[in-house]
Amino acid sequence: MGTRLGELVERFGGQLAGDANLEVTGIAPLADAGASHISFLSNSKFRAQAAQSGAAALILTPTDDALIGADYAGARIVTPNPYVYFARAAQFFAALHEIRAPAGIHPSAFVDAGAQVDASASVGPHAVIEAGAVIGAGCIIGPGCVVGRDAVIGAGTQLFANVTFHARCVIGQRGILHSGAVIGTDGFGFANEGGVYIKIPQTGRVVIGDDVDIGANTTIDRGALADTIIEDGVKLDNQIQIGHNCHIGAHTAMAGCVGVAGSAIIGKYCTFGGAAMVLGHLTIADRVHVGSGSMVSRSIAEPGQYTGFYPLAKNADWEKSAAIVRNLSSMREKIRTLEKTIKTLTTQDEK
Repeated sequence: MGTRLGELVERFGGQLAGDANLEVTGIAPLADAGASHISFLSNSKFRAQAAQSGAAALILTPTDDALIGADYAGARIVTPNPYVYFARAAQFFAALHEIRAPAGIHPSAFVDAGAQVDASASVGPHAVIEAGAVIGAGCIIGPGCVVGRDAVIGAGTQLFANVTFHARCVIGQRGILHSGAVIGTDGFGFANEGGVYIKIPQTGRVVIGDDVDIGANTTIDRGALADTIIEDGVKLDNQIQIGHNCHIGAHTAMAGCVGVAGSAIIGKYCTFGGAAMVLGHLTIADRVHVGSGSMVSRSIAEPGQYTGFYPLAKNADWEKSAAIVRNLSSMREKIRTLEKTIKTLTTQDEK
């Protein structure tokens, strides 16, 4: 199953140079693309490879088209952002080949009589939908999922196998929750009395906006009193931990193994590299970009790129540097004493 190049351009724009009736069946990398594929060039380092590609058509920028268009044998779609064009085209081709789960409730699933499941939704084998839960139109609830009491799943949202979506939590439309994700676990809240921990009931919710992707085995804790908020368009990779009462701004993206401690407020359009950590009760401005492995230990008020990790070194060198760091405080005092001595001697000489 394929589509005409002309139809792609009608859907997604761009300027077509070549046969609008040429049919393509999918997208492939430059090196692997054949006569039925479309490919894309988004990195100028691969211009030579793109010029020799066997793809039926190539998505590229006006600059790249001017440089290699004459050398490339296939059709071309010229657009300012080939990577975004590729993403939209890839979604289109994936939809053509997708085998959607059939609407209806599998006989082995349990759906409480007090739940509302739209007739167009799909509930897979051994899934559990508890009382008061609402499953919107076109939702897909995969095998083994649990949707808790009074939880709300917005239209078109998909839960892959074995997702747990706890009581009273809410997600908007077109969300994707990958296998093993757990939404609405208790936050880590305890009061200490003489060394004994007293649990604080976690009575808030997790409220998630539209078009949010949540990776495999990612966990988002419910709020202690108020809600944990994940705004529209947020993208969370696998194995991320979001603590209770956090607020993640719209279109922020986090790579795998990021950890965000409770009550942190993160702005819109931020990015966090893999294994970055954010301490609790901090506020991070919009459009802040934190490097992989960085530890955010203070609030960030200005947008920009931030990195906070010690560069990799041989172990012996690292131990020497660590020893120096441990002695910085005493070294600082010695330097201050020396500065005072020099100042006193200089003053005496001037007299």
